[in-house]
Amino acid sequence: MDYLLLKWVHILSATLMFGTGFGTAFYMFFASRSGNVQAIAFVSRWVVKADTWFTTPAVIIQPITGWLMLRAGGFSFTLENLQNAYWVGISLALYAMAGACWLPVVWLQLKMRDMAQIAAAEQKPLPALYWRYEKIWTILGFPAFIGLLVVYWLMVHKGW
Repeated sequence: MDYLLLKWVHILSATLMFGTGFGTAFYMFFASRSGNVQAIAFVSRWVVKADTWFTTPAVIIQPITGWLMLRAGGFSFTLENLQNAYWVGISLALYAMAGACWLPVVWLQLKMRDMAQIAAAEQKPLPALYWRYEKIWTILGFPAFIGLLVVYWLMVHKGW
């Protein structure tokens, strides 16, 4: 595949991953703060869909296109190259850390969506478990967001 096409797909998927992730987190966070069960049920349903349709494919595409661009650019994983391109290792480590936060967030979102759907249908308040999950979801979002922000910066600048 042509390097510029790979680069375009990589940048597009990074933008979708970061933008959709931040946007869905924003709406989920503030919908939850509203306390409106109907709004929470509506927003959580669409957050799960957006993460399924946009974030998940981008999460998969990112390392593939990154790897292919490194190979197309003649990068080899020797100790000398890794020392000269430390940003690749830092990016991979931060991406893995963000992924370690994101995977439980996906599970939490599914559970939170289901609880909100049931509470909305039964016209009842959200259970205490929803709020426990929401707190964990929020806490996990911070290191994932900051990690991906640094990865995005490293991707553009290729180093500090």
